[in-house]
Amino acid sequence: MNTARVLMVAVLALVLASSLVVAAGKTYQVTGPVLELTNDKIVVQKGKDRWEIARDASTKIDGDLKVGSRVTIEYTMTAASVEVKKADQKGAATHKKS
Repeated sequence: MNTARVLMVAVLALVLASSLVVAAGKTYQVTGPVLELTNDKIVVQKGKDRWEIARDASTKIDGDLKVGSRVTIEYTMTAASVEVKKADQKGAATHKKS
């Protein structure tokens, strides 16, 4: 009976852990050579585009990361803020000029 209880707790923990991964959002990838590297960002060349990906102390790095290395970065997109624009009389959003 004690084994069944341990198994039930393990299954529950697995279900909770997988739901946390889903709550974290969809992940994306970019692959290319590293152009620039700081403690706060990794800049990668993808085709003709420069991709700046933020990083911090919790970013997992597997291997010797340096400028010129070919990397695959897995990342998520999270909204930092949202500003809802007022609609004009025609129904189109108006844009504030700063």
